[in-house]
Amino acid sequence: MTTFKTLDDLGDVAGKVALVRVDLNLPMQDGAVTDDTRVHASAPTILELADKGAKVLLLAHFGRPKGERVSTQSLSMVIDCLQTVLGREVMFVPEIAGPIVAQSVGILGNGGIAVLENTRFWKGEEKNDPELARAIAANGDFYVNDAFSAAHRAHASTEGLAHVLPAYAGRSMQAELEALEKALGKPDKPVAAVVGGAKVSSKLDVLKHLVNLVDHLIIGGGMANTFLAARGVDVGKSLCEHDLTATAEEILDNADKSGCTVHLPYDVVVSKEFAANPPSLRTCNVHEVAADEMILDVGPQAVEALGDVLKTCRTLVWNGPMGAFEMAPFDAATVGLARTAAALTREGSLVSVAGGGDTVAALNHAGVADDFSYISTAGGAFLEWMEGKELPGVVALQR
Repeated sequence: MTTFKTLDDLGDVAGKVALVRVDLNLPMQDGAVTDDTRVHASAPTILELADKGAKVLLLAHFGRPKGERVSTQSLSMVIDCLQTVLGREVMFVPEIAGPIVAQSVGILGNGGIAVLENTRFWKGEEKNDPELARAIAANGDFYVNDAFSAAHRAHASTEGLAHVLPAYAGRSMQAELEALEKALGKPDKPVAAVVGGAKVSSKLDVLKHLVNLVDHLIIGGGMANTFLAARGVDVGKSLCEHDLTATAEEILDNADKSGCTVHLPYDVVVSKEFAANPPSLRTCNVHEVAADEMILDVGPQAVEALGDVLKTCRTLVWNGPMGAFEMAPFDAATVGLARTAAALTREGSLVSVAGGGDTVAALNHAGVADDFSYISTAGGAFLEWMEGKELPGVVALQR
């Protein structure tokens, strides 16, 4: 990863206008924000700039209005949440460019904070229109991107502005990029990756990329069944993409060639129905799954062995659960392995980086989210990084 400028590279910003791209695409219910995690993530950047006397203009999208003004997707909806988290008054500006923004900048005192309207109300945003980027930039002195979660999109506010104004990474973006560099850029070896989830099809590019980078690839969740089927195991009624067994075999062959050890479960937790603590629940060897049973979690012997694998590693990248963790007792493998990783991280022997929606929920469920070295809430951007793709919003900062 090449270098990028951070807030440490800024000189005196008092009286200057900072255009700061943040993630305010927040979950709402009955007009109220239900999860303010993303606001907390960017709060250090916003407050640092404000405390140094900059006029801070926040840019963000909200939902998918497709270039139209939609009242229920106005960023005015998140003002109360912003003010609560930041502990500051926040002005709302119903435009993203032009004289109304200029007037608002004039009203805003040094250290003031304003949020501009939903960038996706303008068709040029998602088209990365250079004219829109220049129009937005006209009211700013420098650009800060603090939204890694939107960095996989080449939009005017995530990529275009970095070509028009001096560009810097905010504190959240900086932390994310530094964590990812430690995880797969220049990691301490050996490196393990845990990849779980329901379907191989959603993680094909991730798996193909990782077998060339990591020493141990631990496959869990429903996708493990497809790999077991590729190895000739009868997985009964388990979720399995039988049409992808040849692709799974190809990934296994590439892993062998690159010296990556792939770990598949050899004991599993099965049931005839997907229900909490069902009467048909049992643990068995993968070769003993009956035709009317489905695999719903990795078995305890395999989890113990995988824990021993992690003890030999220095770096761990984690994406996806090991089983159907939303329902007991099929959360046991995810919780068990996550707690092992957390303990090794606390000891200082393992750098652990995790990301993806289900992953965050699973690690919170295991009670270990605070113990991992870094947890990304970025979702799509984190997955594309795991696939080895360039993220336009990041590349633009590295120019």
